[in-house]
Parts: sequence; structure tokens; C-alpha cells
Amino acid sequence: MALQLSSLWLHSPTISVHSIDSRSKTKPITATLLSAAAASSSSSSLASSPPTIQIVGGKNSTWHGNSNSNGGFEDYQEESDWVDLDADLYYWTKPLRPVQWYPGHIAKTEKELKEQLKLMDVVIEVRDARIPLSTTHPQMDAWLGNRKRILVLNREDMISTADRNAWATYFAKQGTKVLFSNGKLGMGTMKLSRLAKAMAAGVNVKRRAKGLLPRAVRAGIVGYPNVGKSSLINRLLKRRMCPAAPRPGVTRVLKWVRFGKDLEFLDSPGIIPMRISDQAAAIKLAICDDIGEKSYDVTDVAAILVQMLAKIPTVGTSALQNRYKIDVDGNCGKIFVQKLAIHLFNGDAHQASFRILSDFRKGKFGWISLERPPRF
Repeated sequence: MALQLSSLWLHSPTISVHSIDSRSKTKPITATLLSAAAASSSSSSLASSPPTIQIVGGKNSTWHGNSNSNGGFEDYQEESDWVDLDADLYYWTKPLRPVQWYPGHIAKTEKELKEQLKLMDVVIEVRDARIPLSTTHPQMDAWLGNRKRILVLNREDMISTADRNAWATYFAKQGTKVLFSNGKLGMGTMKLSRLAKAMAAGVNVKRRAKGLLPRAVRAGIVGYPNVGKSSLINRLLKRRMCPAAPRPGVTRVLKWVRFGKDLEFLDSPGIIPMRISDQAAAIKLAICDDIGEKSYDVTDVAAILVQMLAKIPTVGTSALQNRYKIDVDGNCGKIFVQKLAIHLFNGDAHQASFRILSDFRKGKFGWISLERPPRF
């Protein structure tokens, strides 16, 4: 099956701000093992989180449940003989040029951020709700240690109710406080500020016991590029205090922003590993625009997205056919990109690829998560 898939692919309040600057169904054995390994790796990266549970958000039904005839992966697996999506991605990405992106400012930021984390009362880690596992830094647990953490899954408006519930349940079992937000509309921001203050309340209790005056709670906001860190702060403050744009790499310096007398936020540039070893995760970062566009081939990424959408039960080939009015071969996304290029863009595959990616990022195919929680 691996060779077959590969061949198919080859065929184709008071606010103050200051910056911190250094100058100042039965599956093939291979697929099953790959899926299990991915699940084990993802689970272990979260295992060191503090053993406290509070779920903010999340509704009924899950990926694995039988909430309806269309929404469950389990239902889909029973109806169709297909290889696990993560295993498919492994084979689809294998012949491609590796996706790597590490701008110079990230190395500097990482060093400064490690120093600033020592001052944090609580750390707010922001991830993309469409790909929560792919948007966590592999060193994050080591950097945070036992420091209190709040996990924010931003862009909740771009995933389904079933997705939210499944991820809320997963992270609750990991012992992680999780909150869903929409940085563009401000949903979840006030809950975030209250939760940050509550988690760090013990700081001023200890200070009073030592005869010291209380101070503002220090909350550091960290995460991958373009996951919505600055937008969350701007929405909370109700003004544009931090640079934000729908592309990675906009924030380049660490910046403290004071919210009233009780809370201080540290806005930080996106941090990403110097080398991304998991190329399936790298492709998902590219699809979701969480990595620089110069790091990947737009046509390759769009072709893989087509193949992923064709396998996701809530989308399928019908959604692609309805939107673009052309037939879809779900096994070869490159053929679809070429058809779309001829159909709409005078043969320009780059423009066709960008349209597919742009449509996904704008939610034109519906509320879609590209990852599902590993099974326990």
C-alpha cells in the first residue's frame, strides 16, 4: 500500500508597553505502527503538564463517537477501507523537498524568551485549533518545567463542535487547562485573563506573607508563528497594541503590555524548532499558514491538501467538486491542481494552488480540523 500511495503522488484599562531587545476496518501493519508511534510521541510531549484540570469550552460529540452519520471517523472507517491519514501523510511527504523555516530573529527570540520565562507566574501557550499537536514546540515542556500553564486553542471558529469536544477531552486527560478562543472576534479573551489571575493568585499571597506589596500577575504568551498570540492581546486590550497580521513572522521583539493594575502580558514572536523532523507536521503548518511561504512549494502543499480533504469525511471529494466544478481524483492532488489551473487560471498551477490553500484558510470547505486526538 505504501508503494502504491507513493506512486500515486509521484504521478502527479491602563495600558503601558515596552519592548525587550538585546541591545536594550484492518490497516496495513506499517500504517498501524506509524499511527501508534505518532500518538505515543504526541502524548509523551504533554505528559509533563501540571496535574490540574479545567475545561473552558467544548460541546457534545467527538471524532470517535457516533454523534451523527457524517461526523465520526469510526463511522467512516467502517464504511471505507482507507489508510490512517497520518500514515498517508508520511508517504505523501516522503518524496518532497523538506520544509524548513527558521528566520534569524527566531534564534535571538528563543534565547531571550527562555530568560523571560523565569519571571513568569503563568505561561499561556497558544496553538492553532486546526492542528494542536503540530503547533507545539518539542522543547516547550522542558522550558516551562513546573511553571503553571494555560493552553489556548485559537481559531475555534475554524473547527467543528465535535473537534472542540474531542480536543477538550484529550487535554483534560493530560491534566492541562485548556481554553478555546477566537482572536479575531475576541471570544475567550476575558476568560483567559480571569484564568491567568486565578492561577497566579498565590504569588501575592506569598508576597504579603513576606511583607511585600502585591504586584501585577505576569503572564507570558508563547507559541508558533501566526497562531494568534498578538491578536488575543489586542482583543483583550480593545486596541491595537501589538503588531498582528495574517502571516507568520510579524512580531519580532518581546514586548510587555500592562493591562490595568492586575495583569501584565508578554507578547513574544513565534518560535519554531531550528529543524522540523516531522514533515507531516510541517506540511500541516504550511497548509494552515503557520510557517513562511518561502519554505515550501505551494503546488506540492495544495496537492496534499486536496488529498487530505478527499479523505476527511465531513468534506470529501464532493465539496471540492461543488466548489470548483471539476472532477476530483482524491488519490492524486497534483492532477486536480492541474485541472483547476486549466479551468480557472490559464494553466497557472501556482495561482490554482494558492486559491485552494486560500479557500481552506478562509473556511470555504467548512469547519475542519486536520488532526484528531491520539487514542488512549
